[in-house]
Amino acid sequence: MSTELHRRAVVADAHNDLLMAVSARPPRRWGAFFRERWLPQLRAGGIDIQVLPVFIDDQYRPEGALRQTLRMIECAHVLAEANADQVALCLDGADIDAALAEGKVALVLALESAPGIDASVELVPTLFRLGVRIASIAHWGRTPLADGSREDATGSRLTAPGVEALAEMERLGMLFDISHLSASGVAHVLELATRPLIATHSCARALRDHHRNLTDEQIRGVAATGGVVCVNFVPDFLTDTQDKVGVERIVDHIEHIVSVAGIDHVGLGSDFVREVMNDVTPPCCEAPDDEDPMFDFPGLEGPAGMPSVTRALVDAGFTEADVLKVLGGNTRRLMAEWMG
Repeated sequence: MSTELHRRAVVADAHNDLLMAVSARPPRRWGAFFRERWLPQLRAGGIDIQVLPVFIDDQYRPEGALRQTLRMIECAHVLAEANADQVALCLDGADIDAALAEGKVALVLALESAPGIDASVELVPTLFRLGVRIASIAHWGRTPLADGSREDATGSRLTAPGVEALAEMERLGMLFDISHLSASGVAHVLELATRPLIATHSCARALRDHHRNLTDEQIRGVAATGGVVCVNFVPDFLTDTQDKVGVERIVDHIEHIVSVAGIDHVGLGSDFVREVMNDVTPPCCEAPDDEDPMFDFPGLEGPAGMPSVTRALVDAGFTEADVLKVLGGNTRRLMAEWMG
């Protein structure tokens, strides 16, 4: 049953850093490397909508952040053009619908913490013109726009440029992503937001007390805007145990968010760290630690393992209609109504 249901579903993954892996190759290899390495995984996993975050490693910050941001955006355009028979870079809901109708994977560009912008909010429209449709304004630490969740103790709200950036994103039709934002920053955004918000890769803090996760109050706040909380698959955000966890723990977080916010406000945001790290770690260097729970995903070997989430949802007693919403229906609706 679950195999057929997964095949019929629109499966949306709101966060996979695969663009880091592709852009690490020489530009002449971008299209081919994506087709050889990542497209088969997306197809095997039945991924229909894939958000591509632009994440800038510390080595490029601060001086090279904008250059690397533009390079990764160009990489997304190049890989989409080189694989136009299989994928499409989408700017709005109509583009997504057209891609799905043609059997293509709909790709959506996002910014993760936007270090390339710094405090120059006037660049937000520039990046929108280049195809960016989702953005967050902080990662782990402090930015000129806001504090990340690791800086919760500061109690800092959005800076003046951060407030301006939120307003500009809403004006343009760019979804505002609260994942990684500090608790006080999330509260500030909830005060100001006039459009639905998205958390592209966040778990429930009630089940795992980690600063990266969202409290019930924050989850209710996102739902009140009409937004969606997409559950992260990283084990360290799912549980505080050092034991390996199963895909059922992902379902635990989904069930909790449903109990707090309702079935219309939860989705998936995988954050497949291990696969990306394996692709960007040179042979000369130490590979990611297999024992590190941050990289030890719960029964999922990259995007190809996504059907296991469907099986776990079915086994947990979710109805067919609710499974379809969780897998991607809610995220697709949000994009169709508010993106672009």
